[in-house]
Amino acid sequence: MALIVVLLGAPGAGKGTQAQRLSQARSLPHVSTGDLLRDNVKRGTPLGAQAKGFMDKGEYVPDALVLDMLAARVGEPDCRDGYLLDGFPRTEVQARALDQRLAGPARGSADRVLVVNLEVSDESIIRRAAGRLTCKQCARVFHLENAPPKQAGKCDACEGELYQRSDDAAPVVRERLRVYREKTAPLARFYEQRGLLATIDGEQSPDAVFFRLDGLIPRKAG
Repeated sequence: MALIVVLLGAPGAGKGTQAQRLSQARSLPHVSTGDLLRDNVKRGTPLGAQAKGFMDKGEYVPDALVLDMLAARVGEPDCRDGYLLDGFPRTEVQARALDQRLAGPARGSADRVLVVNLEVSDESIIRRAAGRLTCKQCARVFHLENAPPKQAGKCDACEGELYQRSDDAAPVVRERLRVYREKTAPLARFYEQRGLLATIDGEQSPDAVFFRLDGLIPRKAG
């Protein structure tokens, strides 16, 4: 029986950090729809060529196309026992489509789905974003409070210049949170009604959040 873990949470709630840690700790492939899109476009796959047409025009990639990429990825041998899904679904419509596409006869109805929602207040997310710094050269991320660089303004790894991304500015973060609350937050209710949702207080330290998250994943026998 495969275990499919879906991480929910507002932008900046810490999903990426926790996904990476959980993937390494439990050998669960981290399947990110954003990475899938970029990889398919870079490799020039037929699906990537279709997606690029939408992306070049600044349009959203249709759900059906994203699902095609997901189905291809989770059909690979390393996902046979389960995987960690990041970035999809974002709406209830997408969640229902995901059920039909990935939990049908092709995957087996015995697959177990666990949905984890990281709850963090808007104020905390805005504060986290304000302190986030990214290296211009290697893209490593630092935080003025939680993970400051050894030397102000310089990357520890490559000594590149650190800067704040435009989408980390408070007005941009507030707009992203507004869109999230409107379109994505209802997913938590959708999965809760189906008995699949676990909620974690994301205001805790990253280690405390991971301890709680890791505890929700069943251990393999033997």
